[in-house]
Amino acid sequence: MEKNTNIAIIVACDDHYLVLLAALLKSIEVNHKGSDLIEVFIVEDKVSNASRKKLTQSLDASKMLLHWIPLDDAIPDNLHIPFDRSSYPKNIHTRIFIPYFIPEKYDKIIYLDVDMIVEKDIAELWNINLGDNLLGAVIDPRLLVFSNSWGGILNYKELGFSPDTKYFNTGILVIDIEKWRQENCPEKVVQCIKDNEKYANYPDQYGLNIVMANRWLELSPLWNAFASDEYPEPPYLIHFIGRKPMYQTYDSLPKYKERFDFYLNQTAWKGYKPVGETKRYLKKIMNIIEKIPDFFKK
Repeated sequence: MEKNTNIAIIVACDDHYLVLLAALLKSIEVNHKGSDLIEVFIVEDKVSNASRKKLTQSLDASKMLLHWIPLDDAIPDNLHIPFDRSSYPKNIHTRIFIPYFIPEKYDKIIYLDVDMIVEKDIAELWNINLGDNLLGAVIDPRLLVFSNSWGGILNYKELGFSPDTKYFNTGILVIDIEKWRQENCPEKVVQCIKDNEKYANYPDQYGLNIVMANRWLELSPLWNAFASDEYPEPPYLIHFIGRKPMYQTYDSLPKYKERFDFYLNQTAWKGYKPVGETKRYLKKIMNIIEKIPDFFKK
């Protein structure tokens, strides 16, 4: 089978966070200097037709091709999204199932959370050689190792891991899909989460770190720079892990919001009015309510 030669990216998004996705994709488009076509697979969770049209109009079709995948089509019938007690949208867990809904001609893909902007040519990330590793990622600076008491792998001893096993953040992943398929990684991650449910504070990140432990390539921290932190060099990718720049109560470094606004103002969301706290809390509540059916599928 002929393999894909384009740069392939996957994201997951709903209508509420589409403004974040617009800034992310525009930042990728602006900073990509090569002639490679960028194919973006969007796992969409109730994104309206109007929002889709608005996003499409914001991007250069000669540089970026969008593929829309309904959330339900991204989850295989024999598996289900792990139950998650957080207020994050459940669509983020679809990164576990990527090998199931990406055509087999792709043997590699970049996964990105939507709360990011990219300040460097995405081709540089795409062209990183993963070697024999299952993925490339960046160490989570909040955790660093499995033994961290906040959000780490609390049962690492029972699982037979060293306390200094490195822990990666799943916001950006360069994935060798072919190896994931060969080793049935999605099934292993889902089973891992199920077997260790009481320890999995962030289910997919927990499961991915265990199944991929010591089999991932550590990327430069500049490829996943948190917007709350200062860095000695300009970041390649800025990750808004806390309050998002679309909110009135954004509380990370102002210079990074300025970069977000720079890209957003080149889209159909130019002049976007930041969202207030009431709407933000309502969205969190809805995220939790939408996960209730997943509890009964456990």
